[in-house]
Amino acid sequence: MLNQRITVEQRVEGQDEAGQPFEDWMPYLSAWAAVYPLRGREIVAADAVASITDVRVNIRYRPGITPALRVQHGTDTYWIESVANVASTGREIELLCKRVQ
Repeated sequence: MLNQRITVEQRVEGQDEAGQPFEDWMPYLSAWAAVYPLRGREIVAADAVASITDVRVNIRYRPGITPALRVQHGTDTYWIESVANVASTGREIELLCKRVQ
């Protein structure tokens, strides 16, 4: 059931008014999705505890979705690890994503 709203974002690079380079994330598309948590774990890196949560996000098929994009769901941001065309039908995409806090 696609009952949760997500935004897929793309990285944008450019220059500000002073000519300084910048990078930012901008909306690429909004979609209805099903977001399923897969597992959670904690890691210790540089004396800080970080929580990593893997999720599966299913959306209707959209061309151009790649791991170079990311998913915003509520206050959580997820990196897209893989993109799969479910059953090769061109009707649904499954995104395996990772959130790092």
